[in-house]
Amino acid sequence: DEVRDVLKTTGIDPSHVVIEITETVAMAGAETTIEILTKLKSLGVLLAIDDFGTGFSSLSYLKRFPLDLLKIDKSFVDGVALGGHDTKIVEAIIALGHALGLRVIAEGVETPDQLLELRALGSELGQGFYFGRPMSGDEEHGMPPLLGEHRRWKAHGVD
Repeated sequence: DEVRDVLKTTGIDPSHVVIEITETVAMAGAETTIEILTKLKSLGVLLAIDDFGTGFSSLSYLKRFPLDLLKIDKSFVDGVALGGHDTKIVEAIIALGHALGLRVIAEGVETPDQLLELRALGSELGQGFYFGRPMSGDEEHGMPPLLGEHRRWKAHGVD
């Protein structure tokens, strides 16, 4: 009810709102969580599983929760430009997310090399210090963390 009221009061387009679910919240009663997420989804907001790959039950969440987005944990993104296990894990998470019809967000993008590798692996969204430091809503000015927009790549010196 609170989310519905905020959407109504502010006039924010629900499709521009992403609610992130952490493992702690998900494990606090899966059936109740599913019920709440289903209600939120009916409002038109987007749902994301946060820090994917670090929890014990992450795959079951993908199966049971009505998600739109999958967020790859920063611990995997840190080493993605170096090749090796992190790159393979990120590649697999992206493929899994896409196979399930989810958009994939890479968390903790900090370097141009990470950005290039994530784009090559198929991650269409990203967030991290490479794009900007955390800011208040007043400072944000509608800057979405999109990796896939060509103009955004060019703005960061990546052709």
